Amino acid sequence: MKKTIITVVGKDTVGIIGKVCTYLANNNINIEDISQTIVQEFFNMMMIVDTNQSPKPFADLCKELDQIGDEIGVTIKCQHEDIFDKMHRI
Repeated sequence: MKKTIITVVGKDTVGIIGKVCTYLANNNINIEDISQTIVQEFFNMMMIVDTNQSPKPFADLCKELDQIGDEIGVTIKCQHEDIFDKMHRI
């Protein structure tokens, strides 16, 4: 199973979750876990998704999510789970 960590950070606005989740659904990406918080006016979301069934290459998914982030005024980053784990190991 190919798991990806997606983070979304920026000023809170209407439609952030909707835009990101719609994109994922349209690309056959399953959300396995999701956490989101708003601290004052700042939005933060972390998702663990399964990209196994997506027909798109990982690089294309990341680029398109980055473009969506630009459109809605947030930063969206993608990382393979194994790289994320290694970066955050103590």
